[in-house]
This record gives sequence, C-alpha cells and structure tokens, in this order.
Amino acid sequence: MKYLFSILFLLYSIFVFSQIQHCGYDFTSYIVVNAHENGVLENAKDLKITIVNENGKEVININNMYSWNKGNEPLIFTKNYLVNKEGEKERYFFPYAKDNYFISVANTFPAENFSIKIEDSKGIYKTQTISLQSFNLYILCSSENEKAKMFGKRTNNPVEVILEKK
Repeated sequence: MKYLFSILFLLYSIFVFSQIQHCGYDFTSYIVVNAHENGVLENAKDLKITIVNENGKEVININNMYSWNKGNEPLIFTKNYLVNKEGEKERYFFPYAKDNYFISVANTFPAENFSIKIEDSKGIYKTQTISLQSFNLYILCSSENEKAKMFGKRTNNPVEVILEKK
C-alpha cells in the first residue's frame, strides 16, 4: 500500500510541476483606440467605433470567430470605464488603457484584413476609417508578445485617431 501511495504521489507531483502556467489573457488580445482632437489629451465621448471590412460594412462576430464576447453581433468598441470605489486609487476596467475605447478579440484575429470606422453620434466630428495592423493588437501574455515583436513594429500600441471637426 505504501508503495502504491508513493508511486501515485510521484506521478501527481510530476503532473503538477509539468503544467504550464497560464496567463489571465490567454487566447485574447485587445485593440485600443485613442480618439481625440489635435492637442487634446482626453478622448472624445459618444463615439461609435466599429470594426469594418473592406467594403465599410460592420463585421459580425459569427460563432465567436473573431472574439470570445458577443457572438453573432457586430464588433463594436466599448469606452473604458473606472472600476474603483470612492476614495480608492483610479483603476480602469481594462488596466492597460485610460479613457480609451477598446475591444477584446481572439489572438488569431486577422487585423490586417479590417479597418475601424469612427463615427460621432453628436455630429461634431467627421467620420473616419482607419486600417488596422497586427501591431495594433495588445497581446498581453508575455510568450505570445515575445513572438509577435520579433519583427516589425512593437505591439501593444493604441490606434491613434486625430478627430477632425466637420
């Protein structure tokens, strides 16, 4: 019995120590948009930012192909928001961005095939369409990020959008 217990304990120990530690953001990347007027640091409010195809049509997340969130819905950005309680240090829901817009996408998201469309619901700013690139993805797990930044521009940079008034 002692011999069986020792073998089981040994096998369990090998199994536990051989497991790869996972990152909380495994299989997920983010696209962050910094949309503001020239010379203004604060992001504009009430913008609708959508991922669109080459024809300018909203991309639908069919069967969660592009994002683990909101299956079968258009890929629309969310404005980052504060999650801290009163009196606490300022903390945003997505901690790698401040008052930016963001969207969660799968690590396999083919950014080069799409653009973002920025529309102002108040009609103050002109509508813009900007092409996405792979370096626009926030790849937050270190091993994936190391692979991505071997060549070309560094990852984890927001899409910089300078809004123009109508």
